[in-house]
Amino acid sequence: MHFIRLVLVAVGAARLSLAVATSRSGLLQRADTQQSIYSASPPAPPAPEDITVIELPLPPVAPNNVIGSCTKVINSRGTGCIGKVTGLGSGNFLPDNKHVVASVIFTGAPAAPDPRSIYTGLQLIIVKADKTTFPNGDPWKCITCGMPPANQLGRVDLMDYPQAFSDGKRVLAGPQVIDCSPFQLSSKKCTPDVTHIYPIRWNTSPTGDGAGGSIRELRLHPEDNHLGFNSLAIGSDGSVSQAAYIGRFVFNKAPTIGTPLSARYDLSNVTALIDPQERAQIYVEGNELKINQSAIGIGELRGFSGSGQEVTYIGAPTESCNIDVYAIHLITGKIRRLTAHPEYVDPVDISPDDAWTAVMDTRGTGRQMWLSGMRGIPPIVDMVATAAISSTRNNGERRFFQPWLIDQYGDRGQYFGQQINGAGDGSPGSVNDPEWNGRADPKWSPDGTRIVYYQAQTVSPECGGINPLPCYNSTEPGGRQERMMMATLTSRKPCTRRAPVPFADVVPWGTPFVPGSTISSPRYIPGGNYTLRGQVSGTAMVEITGGADNTSIDTIAVTYFNYSDDGASILNGGERVTVTTPYGGQNEVDWFSDIVQTGATHGTKTTTPGGLHLSVNVFKNLAIFTGNLTTTLDGTVWYQPANGT
Repeated sequence: MHFIRLVLVAVGAARLSLAVATSRSGLLQRADTQQSIYSASPPAPPAPEDITVIELPLPPVAPNNVIGSCTKVINSRGTGCIGKVTGLGSGNFLPDNKHVVASVIFTGAPAAPDPRSIYTGLQLIIVKADKTTFPNGDPWKCITCGMPPANQLGRVDLMDYPQAFSDGKRVLAGPQVIDCSPFQLSSKKCTPDVTHIYPIRWNTSPTGDGAGGSIRELRLHPEDNHLGFNSLAIGSDGSVSQAAYIGRFVFNKAPTIGTPLSARYDLSNVTALIDPQERAQIYVEGNELKINQSAIGIGELRGFSGSGQEVTYIGAPTESCNIDVYAIHLITGKIRRLTAHPEYVDPVDISPDDAWTAVMDTRGTGRQMWLSGMRGIPPIVDMVATAAISSTRNNGERRFFQPWLIDQYGDRGQYFGQQINGAGDGSPGSVNDPEWNGRADPKWSPDGTRIVYYQAQTVSPECGGINPLPCYNSTEPGGRQERMMMATLTSRKPCTRRAPVPFADVVPWGTPFVPGSTISSPRYIPGGNYTLRGQVSGTAMVEITGGADNTSIDTIAVTYFNYSDDGASILNGGERVTVTTPYGGQNEVDWFSDIVQTGATHGTKTTTPGGLHLSVNVFKNLAIFTGNLTTTLDGTVWYQPANGT
């Protein structure tokens, strides 16, 4: 047996220690769930499998960012250095299963005309994953260093979520495509002179002019011809909304309208992944509230299934305060809940055969249990609180993510998956050191035997100072604070990836995007008093207070009377939540809770007499608490994090 390091959270003088037992590779088992995510009986959970984790090589580290600090003593081959903070963004495998794409920031290069001067700034590299080297002896190769200016017109300084195309010649990196055609990226013939960067443009103008719409969180469809992406909008009231889209790649060699007027990829046949009938998850019939868990509500697109038939996304909560990932079929609109642990999950990747899911999740850390641990509460207050709830998952730059492996049937019973990096001693720098936190996205190899992910070390101010978590020097080469890891599922045999299912542009349940059109604002339930009936027993009396001009919701109060959706646990008591958004992304929350749960689980979810007051910005994830909210489940007490932790 192995153990995740104790996680200490404190509220005032009170402290809670959480020790989570893991198997030889970290199979987390908990008994605090109350329901399976599938109505039909899924098979028994899989046994834990042996997983080995190694670190993939990166360029050497310069001592500082001073010009010329990357000396030949540090890198005798003259192929560049990175800093302690690398700007690392690891991506997926090339189709040969032997290389991984990544973005890094090179620093310390000498000034031109020294040939080493090309190794500077944000660049795309590929890294050997089979312990071999390139002909020059390096286990990595810079693809974009030294490209002629004429080959990178329209280039932007953003290469997040690098994703290789299945042809092995191109990489999606930020809002642009890096192309070494006709050569493989790993070939010695792929040189800067033959590499090009082509920007991606989404036309939102009815006349086709301008720079196009803002796109973020780009994900490549497995058949290479379509792109999924998100677009943010900030309302005049400070609220933040987002819509997800899918469109077809069309290479435009010589555009005559819109910017940039250089070779680029245009997005055509774009569809907003929004139900045109706007059927809501929570809606009103007379004076009753109803919940439709089959309603389509894509909060943020996160990728595609291995076969390309499904879109993965963060959706509206199924249970209150539970942030989960879901998958929806592009044609049928059928929805699957991929995760059901009460902790927070976000990055996700489905295996090439669609049989497994790799996620980055806070499960096992206790980070969110004070807020989300009580199961079976309907997601009523979440209509105003979801943004604030999700923003408490981090402490600024410290994420509490670790990589987990879950089978296709999802969390159920006492099965909550297997920690991919669970087989370690938790010591500083070890593969499961809790101060090395996961980033987005974990990625499967095409042959289904390996998963690559990357991590960042917790550094000041997220440790040290007023934070009781100690800071320690990095054990990585050169004191590097980011690293790229590869997990091998040693008992699995390589498989041949089947061709993904082609997508023909039409999403029957989506809304075709017309340039110049706008996405309608979300419809809010009018202020008033409503009744929500439990699926098995009891009722919830809901009071909704509308915001300014009744175009938003300001406050939700819920009182439970023997309420139960599963017949196993019963809720009584209630809570009241008020949220205001004074400016972009800022949430000011007043939360009062006094819920008692009986039956299969005995628990309470209570605030101190003055309530919990939470101030958090969704773009910064630095929560400031006044007052306390505490959840107790069968004698286990979960406290909120102290301010600054």
